[in-house]
Amino acid sequence: MIKEVFIGNKKPKLTLVGAGPGAADLITLRGLHVLRTANIVLYDALVSEEILQFIPKNVPAISVGKRAGAHSFSQEEINDLIVESAFLHGHVVRLKGGDPFIFGRGYEEIEHASSFGIETEVVPGISSALAVPASLNIPLTSRKLSESFWVITGTTQAGVISNDVALAAKSTATVVVLMGLNKIREIMKLFQQNGKQDMPVAVIQNGTTKKEKSVTGTVSTIADLAEQERIGSPAIIVIGEVVRYSRIVEVVLQNSNYQ
Repeated sequence: MIKEVFIGNKKPKLTLVGAGPGAADLITLRGLHVLRTANIVLYDALVSEEILQFIPKNVPAISVGKRAGAHSFSQEEINDLIVESAFLHGHVVRLKGGDPFIFGRGYEEIEHASSFGIETEVVPGISSALAVPASLNIPLTSRKLSESFWVITGTTQAGVISNDVALAAKSTATVVVLMGLNKIREIMKLFQQNGKQDMPVAVIQNGTTKKEKSVTGTVSTIADLAEQERIGSPAIIVIGEVVRYSRIVEVVLQNSNYQ
């Protein structure tokens, strides 16, 4: 039951803070400042332990993390916990991996809190879709190779591949797939159907962190290579000619006919 009760003079407020792609020094200065003003922090599973160290020691911090097949809280429960925490504690910082508005359901949380009259704010974060490829020297756009890029969720709420993946496979753009590792074979099949079996692909796990692992190959080989290298989630998939610029590309395309 949500209780609209003010405790002391603490005004209820919600701030969504993007924690960035994982590395502690890639959270924004503004994000760090807001963390220091929090009365309580609700954080996601993708927020690194190093970033959690920035939370003041006397501030309660609750994990509400959601990963595939392992949800500690439903979205509805998170929404209600935000409201309850705001009226009980005051300033709630909702710390989310990457950017709060990129596949983070951030707007749903803002909308729910606002419906109770709670002040809201958003501190953008660096999305892994942009930062992880860049950290490996992969430009999402490059003159003569890619004039645009797609960022797509690999798996929808219904557990199936987004229809946008099939559309992206027809384009000449760089394609970044988030949360798609479990569907990588199906995703690559869509690109093969469009004659892109030799297109370079990179899969990066835990990008920008000390636990980073990556593998490169082609549309026709990457699923097997990722399995052989035991690449796991969280990981992003980058598909496009720009993968050739990667700093891990020394061994890429060895078994490819693409020259």
